[in-house]
Amino acid sequence: MHIELANFEKIYTHFVGNKSDDEGIQISKTPLQLNDESLKEILLNYFTSPFKNKEYNRFHHEADINLNELFTYCSNIFSDPDSLYLQSINIAKHLYEQSKHPMIKGGELYVVHFDDCVIDGESTDAIGIFKSETKETFLKIFPKGDGYEAVSDKGIDIRKLDKGCFIVNSEKEQGYKVCIVDQTNKSSDAQYWKEDFLNIISRNDSFHYTQNYMSMCKSFVTDKMPEDFDVSKTDQIDLLNRSATYFKKNENFEINAFTNDVIQDEGLIDAFKTYKNTFQEDSNLAIVDEFEISTPAVKKYSKVFKSVLKLDRNFHIYIHGDKDLIEKGRDDASGMNFYKIFYKEES
Repeated sequence: MHIELANFEKIYTHFVGNKSDDEGIQISKTPLQLNDESLKEILLNYFTSPFKNKEYNRFHHEADINLNELFTYCSNIFSDPDSLYLQSINIAKHLYEQSKHPMIKGGELYVVHFDDCVIDGESTDAIGIFKSETKETFLKIFPKGDGYEAVSDKGIDIRKLDKGCFIVNSEKEQGYKVCIVDQTNKSSDAQYWKEDFLNIISRNDSFHYTQNYMSMCKSFVTDKMPEDFDVSKTDQIDLLNRSATYFKKNENFEINAFTNDVIQDEGLIDAFKTYKNTFQEDSNLAIVDEFEISTPAVKKYSKVFKSVLKLDRNFHIYIHGDKDLIEKGRDDASGMNFYKIFYKEES
């Protein structure tokens, strides 16, 4: 998942306790009050940042997808955003019914409808379902007299989302595109968030494998290569172009064929394979070495393989072919850099 932009107007918050301890639920009657506009940005980051590069799943039901409670509640919100409050109550009640394991902690449940989103390069809307269970102790320092006073308080650590689910309004027929976060209750006996509450399964298909590998390739070229190798922007763009071409021209992916045809340099190939293993472990994505390439995934995800060289705020150079036809230099008189571009015809 790549979230470039998201916005929300209302957050409905309810307390959901542990059912086995009869903690009950507390339903709020009004949206969460945000008295400071900066709080909205803080909450946006708290809600969305944990989902960067997370694997997509989908809602599931063995008999009929419409019998999956969360699928139905989310479908209703997408169809009628004004039903957010009613559906947030349904979601809270459903979560409470699944909170029976003694290890499950009570906490605040947040249900949000995001509009004006740009996710994976496409404009759409999304639903966020989040739960905070862990309270951290914080120190507050206040001026007092000629010195300062320290007091302690408990609150939510905005750097760590305990549990979350991000549902993108896409691929409804397949159970939507769903990303999850679960930082607590990871034991097999307490996997209620993923299995009982959401009932989701991985999208392990050719589309899924293709998208994951293209995401990993882009991350390697744009993030990892500049750290470990002396590469120019044109070299990075050239490798992105060759990667995209490989996926467009081949029906099947095989890692050795890809690295030999696209990456070519032996040292870079070793670094790529090492990064692949690290990326897979960190992101929890399924990165397999052989799979059938999905044409729809290539068509959709090629958009993020941007072959654009941005020069200050004055110029954008789109590079689609031979990088040897563009030459970088520096003008000592002006103290500025320049690019020289070679071509035969102008159209």
